[in-house]
Amino acid sequence: MATAKGGYLPLFETKEAKGRVAYLVFALSTLVAICMILVYRVRHVPTGEGGQGGRWVWIGLFVAELWLSLAWLLRQSLRWNPVYRYTFKDRLSHRYERELPVVDIFVCTADPKVEPPIMVINTVLSVMAYDYPPEKLSVYLSDDGGSELMFYAMLEASLFSKHWLPFCKQFKVEPPSPSAFFSGHSDPLHPHMDNHYSSIKKLYKDMENRIKIVIELGRAPEEIRKENKGFLEWDTVYGPRDHQTILQVLIDGRDPNAVDMEGQPLPTLVYMAREKRPQYHHNFKAGAMNSLIRVSSKISNAPIILNVDCDMYSNNLDSVRDALCFFMDDEKGHEIAYVQYPQNFYNIIKNDLYGSFLRTNFEVEFFGMDGYGGPAYLGTGCFHRRDTLCGRKYAEGYKREWKTENDRIARESLNEFVERIKGLANCSYDHENTQWGKEMGVKYGCPVEDTITGLTIQCRGWKSVYFNPAKKGFLGLAPISLDQVLVQHKRWAEGHLQLFLSRYCSFLQGHGRIKIGLQMAYSFYNMWATYGPPTFYYVVIPSLCLLKGIPLFPKISSPWLLPFAYLTIASSTYSLGEFLWIGGSVQGWWNDKRIWIYRRTTSYLFAIVDTMLKLLGFTETGFVITDKVADDDVMQRYEQEIMEFGTNSPMFSILTTVALLNLFSLFSGLKRLLMGPPGTDDVLETWCLQILVCAFVVAINLPVYQGIFFRKDKGRIPSSLVSTSFVLTLIASMLPMY
Repeated sequence: MATAKGGYLPLFETKEAKGRVAYLVFALSTLVAICMILVYRVRHVPTGEGGQGGRWVWIGLFVAELWLSLAWLLRQSLRWNPVYRYTFKDRLSHRYERELPVVDIFVCTADPKVEPPIMVINTVLSVMAYDYPPEKLSVYLSDDGGSELMFYAMLEASLFSKHWLPFCKQFKVEPPSPSAFFSGHSDPLHPHMDNHYSSIKKLYKDMENRIKIVIELGRAPEEIRKENKGFLEWDTVYGPRDHQTILQVLIDGRDPNAVDMEGQPLPTLVYMAREKRPQYHHNFKAGAMNSLIRVSSKISNAPIILNVDCDMYSNNLDSVRDALCFFMDDEKGHEIAYVQYPQNFYNIIKNDLYGSFLRTNFEVEFFGMDGYGGPAYLGTGCFHRRDTLCGRKYAEGYKREWKTENDRIARESLNEFVERIKGLANCSYDHENTQWGKEMGVKYGCPVEDTITGLTIQCRGWKSVYFNPAKKGFLGLAPISLDQVLVQHKRWAEGHLQLFLSRYCSFLQGHGRIKIGLQMAYSFYNMWATYGPPTFYYVVIPSLCLLKGIPLFPKISSPWLLPFAYLTIASSTYSLGEFLWIGGSVQGWWNDKRIWIYRRTTSYLFAIVDTMLKLLGFTETGFVITDKVADDDVMQRYEQEIMEFGTNSPMFSILTTVALLNLFSLFSGLKRLLMGPPGTDDVLETWCLQILVCAFVVAINLPVYQGIFFRKDKGRIPSSLVSTSFVLTLIASMLPMY
């Protein structure tokens, strides 16, 4: 590898993707096919004469195809200039081992019922175990549920860490989450680990059982409450949305007595439940993050901040060092504001039934964003410069001093110090004429506060980096039911649409500040919800017109069939090949296409409705937490790749109605094909493409038909919902087509 000026060896390397010319040829041919289809729509609009109907339906189809073509064009920005990053941790260690900066790690949780304390402390323990000087690590848990049970679990974790961290260090344990490690390794990895493995596993299981007992009781036992004065805080807690700031330093990294079982220093560990009062808006996760930024600035004040969700445990001991290779590089490091890792999941089954991996996004498209200045901030698995989060603009020649200072005086007791800084987490702090949530910290007012924050940082002149190592940095918990998946995507799509319609739209805020390719990339994601109506139109109208005898596509003998055929075959072949190349399977690709249609015909439609209601002042922005707890029978069906319905969700009403409508239309089309009266136009010639479109939608909906007609388990589609869908299908089939 070539060296930089003066023989300097960089701490990271950037490589451009291969095959860009071949993809450009493919993209240009696809663009030609799209243009020909649009020309066909314009030139062959039905006149309504001679019994030729469907004029407005045809125009509607043209508008749908035009909008989906725009989406395709925006998406190309994610594929024009992909780059890949590689780090050199040995150079980092050789050059800066004694100067490594302090790192603060934020873990956020909001509800102990849907985010179990045992899961949360496994994430906390995993990030405490990084291969990094422990005296330079500080871990903060933000408990927005203000739960005594979570605090108790954190106390247990602080004690267990004295055994777990030296075990991880001695044997290079990965993943460093105890639950993940013991479930993935039923036996010691090698003979030297044997005795240690058994004793550590017993300690973990004992801790786990104690936490489960306390959760069942709903309160910590009195003897434990008496041993730790921290529990006194909950004597004045009125509820999870009405309590004072609770701040406890469980392990004080400055205390020489804070050592593990081998006498080595422990990372600082802090529990925080920021103040909440009914009369103040708490700004969801963004408010929690900003409270953490302020409080941590007085305790550790690390120049680098990592934030992770409570269900995203660390999977790679070297993630901190990898990130620092970008920040501390002498040539390029001063330009980088944050390093974003992809979201990966440990509970994805072989063929990814619900498309939760978002494989194409994280394995292809985010590399394209990186090529234009950096990826979006995803809200988890991201390393930040503290000062860029606090509003600093990029300036040429900017150099960060990695040494940190804070205002804690050595003579001041820990209790006095904690009491003095509690006010930084009070709910009134943001409302007292400060710039927090505006120009400082994470942005307020949108469900995708992370995306707005990342875009704002980039518009201040900073760059970001997408780093996707072979050994994944973080592994989380993906939804395991269709309802959870659709609700999650509704929240994302709604937040992105609100962003697009605001002053933070990338074409407005980013104009002249970030590259046009990055503006387009942001807009592609921001406009997710708008792809719902044209997709819904395409899976409903052709089937209705098939019922009514209204053709919408060219005949087989027509040369205009070629662009339709090419676009369908070429795009599907390329999509499948790409999916296999990035590690997927054929069945996984088909599942991904299914969920792609399901999201667009349900989540995105509801996202548009909710956004309009919010803009009109009828509703307020909310934040839905994805449930991390699942019944055993739901989990069993998930592992068997059986789709989970089981609820009377209005989204399922749409799915079921669309599925039934296309099934009836396909039967009608096949009947016309097989039993058409003699002397009429060739049915196959006229209706082939329309029947194929209908057959595709039917094939996509096979799990829905199983849930309607064949399944008897609790995950089937409820009979009341099926009845409603049959009625809606009947009504739709009687609608006139103009």
